[in-house]
Amino acid sequence: MPETGEKAPEFTLPRDGGGKISLTDFRGHPVVLYFYPRDDTPGCTTEGKDFTAAAAEFQTAGVTVLGVSKDSVESHDKFRDKHALEIILLSDADGDVCESYGVWGEKKMYGKTFMGVERATFLIDARGDIAQVWRKVKVDGHVDEVLAAARELT
Repeated sequence: MPETGEKAPEFTLPRDGGGKISLTDFRGHPVVLYFYPRDDTPGCTTEGKDFTAAAAEFQTAGVTVLGVSKDSVESHDKFRDKHALEIILLSDADGDVCESYGVWGEKKMYGKTFMGVERATFLIDARGDIAQVWRKVKVDGHVDEVLAAARELT
């Protein structure tokens, strides 16, 4: 589980719309890497829409927003199109990146235990170091908090 001040784990993942994205593609520019449990679920949809609503502000700050879940690229394409999302969605179908960031683990809901993706966000600075981490994210107000922290980096 990487912490603030540590080097962000590298990755290369397929993205919505085709192609692949690597963390190294953004060296020299800050990145918001947010992990979410599943496409087209209420909390994940709200979070995606909130990041989209703030996309121009992140862009003005020179920060790229990347969303990651274990859903397929095809699922991401449908999710993006259905909700007019304007952020990059990455598919970590095998879960390696989720594991390297420490967001894959045991969860409990309605008395049941299961494995899943913890909602978490990592702000990665231009050098590739983790500047800030938000774990067990509550969606309401989260994007504003991340944007404020991202602006402090630039």
